[in-house]
Amino acid sequence: MENLEEIYIPAIKVRQPVGDFYQAVVPWNLLTKISVADVRAIEGGKERELDRYMGIQRKIDPKRIKDIEKYVENVDATFPTSIVLAIEEENIDWDEEKNILKIFDGNGNGLEEVAKILDGQHRVEGIHNFSGEVFDLPVTIFVGADMPTQANIFATVNLAQTKVNRSLVYDLFEYETSRSPQKSCHEIAVALDSYETSPFYKRIKRLGTATPGRKNELLTQAVIVESLLDFIAKDPWEDRNKFLKRIFASNYSDTKLIDKFIFRPLWIDEKDHEIAGIVMNFFRAVAERWPKAWNDFETKGNVLPKSNGFKALMRFLRPLYKTINPNFSNEVNVPTTEEFLKHLSQVKMDDADFNIETFPPGTSGESKLYKILIESIPEPQYAIKF
Repeated sequence: MENLEEIYIPAIKVRQPVGDFYQAVVPWNLLTKISVADVRAIEGGKERELDRYMGIQRKIDPKRIKDIEKYVENVDATFPTSIVLAIEEENIDWDEEKNILKIFDGNGNGLEEVAKILDGQHRVEGIHNFSGEVFDLPVTIFVGADMPTQANIFATVNLAQTKVNRSLVYDLFEYETSRSPQKSCHEIAVALDSYETSPFYKRIKRLGTATPGRKNELLTQAVIVESLLDFIAKDPWEDRNKFLKRIFASNYSDTKLIDKFIFRPLWIDEKDHEIAGIVMNFFRAVAERWPKAWNDFETKGNVLPKSNGFKALMRFLRPLYKTINPNFSNEVNVPTTEEFLKHLSQVKMDDADFNIETFPPGTSGESKLYKILIESIPEPQYAIKF
């Protein structure tokens, strides 16, 4: 886009206690143009005036940027909430009759210096390399707001807002009509929680918070779904996008990917029921091998039925499943509870060993438990670390 000196944007004037501001719709490439200087300042580690005033430090999160860059390429990508900007009065003219905002260069620096992002810098940076033709963004523009007002706006729309619960997000995949790894893993998680014969019966927080009337929910749906996704897809959003475009996802050809995403052949063949059966049978074996620890919800520090224990066991399921079913990529096989139990019986651990003294919270405890479990498999070629 050429160097801009002035632009005209249709807008609506909004009157609220904080003062007047404007609601507008701005094309993505224009928005990134007029706000790029502010984003560059953050990315380069320079402290912004607002940050100095509030005594905070905001840095661009590269991972979040990459996630947004991938997300905006989805066929149903959306940013429905406003990017919040502050622009000085000398750079704005408002035409009350035509409802038009004129944004212009008032100091010879071009429009790259004109907009300060109060909220939405990751979205703006993440959409810089958008490859599509159209992506309009809702924008809220505050004109001539002094530093205390900017700080109040930032606190209202940023610091005070709560993040969306990941379990709730996954639960919403139930309403999608198209197939996707996320929808499949959500449905498997629901099955694990709903079937009376499941070792996870009424143990999963479907929405990430406690379900009224239950008291033994030690795992969130997000933990279940994200662990399952790691068995199905390297890029679940890419697969979802393909199905939305009516392009069918395929099996991987790379040996390393085949070894890691062991349930992908089943998922490609729409055998989600078999995936659920494998997980159920494995954890039924866990419950039989360590019944006291698996069903002990009261003892403080019992890690087996909690997230740490679950994640370590899911990591172990991968090499164990390949040991029991070395032709997993070419044939359907749902190992029985007895087959899993045969191997778990070789693990030299008792119920009382699943404590936080032995397995501390966090990844260190998870990795330690996984290491003990993996040592029970005689075939070292299947003890692959991921």
